[in-house]
Amino acid sequence: MRIAGTNIPDNKRLEIALGYLYGIGDSLARDILTKARISFDKKAKDLNESEQNAIRDLVGKHKIEGDLRREIAANIKRLKEIKTYRGTRHSKRLPSRGQRTKTNSRTLRGNVRITMGSGRKKAEKT
Repeated sequence: MRIAGTNIPDNKRLEIALGYLYGIGDSLARDILTKARISFDKKAKDLNESEQNAIRDLVGKHKIEGDLRREIAANIKRLKEIKTYRGTRHSKRLPSRGQRTKTNSRTLRGNVRITMGSGRKKAEKT
């Protein structure tokens, strides 16, 4: 089955298969199937044409795939242009939502851990 230019796997439950669309998670997939009056356990290959069309109509009401990606990219670009804190974090490719960076962030810059056997002892000797 094909929705919004993306192939939905035929052998998975619809509740899971709808998650293959960018922008549709677990709760939205359940909501769509509830409104379409389709069982969560039904598989995509078992749907008839009217059920497929009902799912396509309900999915079409939400912003998904390319449109959502473009909107997110435009929002990040706007933050960078007006030089907000979050925008500068995005430009430097660092975490932008308040995460700790001293120990548990693996970023583009490396954040290599200094262990007892690495450079610390050598630096102290010289």
